[in-house]
Order: sequence, then C-alpha cells, then structure tokens
Amino acid sequence: MEQKKTIGFVFIDKFADWEFGLLSGAATDWFAARAVALSPLAGPIRSIGGLKLVPDRGVGAEENSDLDAVAVIGAETWPGEDAPDIAPLLNATLQRGGIVGGICGGTLALARAGLFEGRKHTSNGAGWMQSHIGDYAGSSLYQDVPHAVRDAHIISAAGSAPGTFTTNFLEALFPEKAGQVAEMREFIRREYQAA
Repeated sequence: MEQKKTIGFVFIDKFADWEFGLLSGAATDWFAARAVALSPLAGPIRSIGGLKLVPDRGVGAEENSDLDAVAVIGAETWPGEDAPDIAPLLNATLQRGGIVGGICGGTLALARAGLFEGRKHTSNGAGWMQSHIGDYAGSSLYQDVPHAVRDAHIISAAGSAPGTFTTNFLEALFPEKAGQVAEMREFIRREYQAA
C-alpha cells in the first residue's frame, strides 16, 4: 500500500483563516494526504478570526523529516522583525525533493530563507516584500500577478489567491494526479463564472 504524503502547515500567531482550508481539506479528502500543524510556539495560537489552533509539533528540521511538503500560511506577524526563522525546515524539505509553498506573509519566510534566488515567485504586490524585509535574493524574478506562481518545487501566492495556491501546490505534490487537479481548477473556476 502506498504511503500517504504528509504536508506540514506552518502557523504562527494571527494566522490567516482563509489561506489554508482549501489546501488542507482537498489534500486530505481528495488526495488522501495527511496534514500536520506546525508552529514554533508550543501552546495554542490564534487566527486573525480568533480561532484557536493547537499545533501537532514544532518547526525543527529533524522532527519534520517525514514531511513531503511544507505550506507556510500567512499571518499578520510574519512581517515583524521577531518572526521565526524556519529556514532550516524549508531548506531540508527542498533538499530531499519536497515541495515548499508560501502564501501572503508566508512568502516572507521563503524570501528570508533564500528560496526565491533564481526562481520566479509572487506575493502581495510589487514592492510588498521589500517594504518589510528589504531587498532579498531573487527579487528581480518577482511576478506581479493575481494568481499563484510555481517554479519547480516552490509555490508562492498572494493572500488573495488561496485557490491557485492550492491547485499549484497539489499539482507539484501529486504530478501523477494532474487530471484530478484539473477537475479541482474547474470546480474553483465555476464559482467565479457564476458571480
């Protein structure tokens, strides 16, 4: 029996409620993956909406060596100077062939880890990342687009693009299930067609 792929979702305080649900739900229900909540804080953390989440484990690279992918979820606290350094986790995941994604403020963690060097990427608008962390490796490859951007094993998105973040992430993690991902894209697209 094929082992389930495991996705670690990184949450910090004031995480964005709307940025992970489609990915975690679809990955576990439609693609038979396993979702694990990670946080540098041991105790409960709160979302922007006030919901409480208790992480399954920390963000150390060694304790997460079983992860096939990591999704860094945006939070109001990522732009701060005291934002956690999760570079060891992100780099270890990539080095073993895993997928790493960041949405909204979570893209700052990827930029701080140097993951955008030589890779196309996006975030919350041109100049947004520099306004919080200054210049970063790969900044010239920024794509000012309203949808997620995938460059090999790295996926990035604005906080307003959880749908394409989800489909790009799943496509990278499950290349053999491209047909199912295409169905999901159509499912999401129909909502906007009807509006």
